[in-house]
Amino acid sequence: MIDLASYFGLFIAALSAATILPMQSEPVLVGLLLTGKFSVPTLLAVASVGNTLGSVVNWFLGRGIERFRDRRWFPVGEEALERSSRWYRKYGKWTLLLSWMPLFGDALTVVAGVLREPLLPFTILVFIAKTGRYVVLTFATLQIIG
Repeated sequence: MIDLASYFGLFIAALSAATILPMQSEPVLVGLLLTGKFSVPTLLAVASVGNTLGSVVNWFLGRGIERFRDRRWFPVGEEALERSSRWYRKYGKWTLLLSWMPLFGDALTVVAGVLREPLLPFTILVFIAKTGRYVVLTFATLQIIG
């Protein structure tokens, strides 16, 4: 039961970290890795799926941006949104491979919704980016603890 709660906690942290909530999932993942009690592939899958779904929430926010743009809770400031829009227009959907980056990456996922990127390619590219980040973090953590 505790294992399931731990995986669920990681999922929620990862999902929240990719949305409008000021969260970080990396410390949760590292903490669970350090216990040595959890399946590494399962931790990677849970974190990656949760973080990708959080980005999908941003994509939906982008789709309805005109209704929410002026709200205080909106996840991306006007300047970051404009900078991300320029990048996205210049490089297209491939910029989503940078969606793992703090702040800028979240803005890209919102812009993808604004610019009507189809959901399937969006999800695939974001999943690759988010998973890549977690794989690097996991590998580094496991190398340190050794």
